[in-house]
Amino acid sequence: MLDNDQVLHLVELAQQGDQSAKGLLVEENSPLIKSVIKRFRNKGIEYDDLYQIGCMGFLKAIKNFNPQFNVKFSTYVVPMVIGEVKRFMRDDGAIKVSRALKTLNLQINKFAEVFSRDNNRPPTIEEIACHFQVDSQEVVLAMDSAKMPISLNTPIEDDAESITLVDRIESQEDENGKMLDNIALSEVIKKMNERDKKIILLRYYFDRTQSEIARELNISQVQVSRLENKILENMRNKLSS
Repeated sequence: MLDNDQVLHLVELAQQGDQSAKGLLVEENSPLIKSVIKRFRNKGIEYDDLYQIGCMGFLKAIKNFNPQFNVKFSTYVVPMVIGEVKRFMRDDGAIKVSRALKTLNLQINKFAEVFSRDNNRPPTIEEIACHFQVDSQEVVLAMDSAKMPISLNTPIEDDAESITLVDRIESQEDENGKMLDNIALSEVIKKMNERDKKIILLRYYFDRTQSEIARELNISQVQVSRLENKILENMRNKLSS
């Protein structure tokens, strides 16, 4: 394994056109690339193609990396690889979820949260279908749409002012700025205690409702809401300091 100084030296050589340094970096980071692309398996793209796309993102990371970002190269690589795969999926059409289906999924989540609170159990597919007056199959499709790979830039509210987790912390219009925000955000999350980290990841990465998180943590939905607001406030403070 290369230490950080060796990695930075190889990145510098690769940026100057040293192909052997570039090849060594790809070889050394192959396990990282593979671990990132795993989340995109079974999405209609062959694994070998996914790996090649991931490598393209990795090469872009080499080209654009700057030690002044003050993050490890491996930390910088992750969002670059994810972004490259998602860009391919978006442009190639491998993932197509209609706006109507996304909207229904958000409405189902809100309905399920209220239903679970009032009935002490989650609603069945049939109950959801009856409430929205749609077929059960459409409910299943809408709920499955939430399993598509998401990022910290995925909207979490379905209204005219849709927001993301990054928006709730601090928004930037510049794409590179957003990427660096995501890296900084990941570093903040890594340093959280296990409970706070679990709440944020379940809420924003796995798209779980506050009621579902409350049941998993064996606390009330109100407590989850208060904790979430407190965690987000702490994150804002850390990112602005």
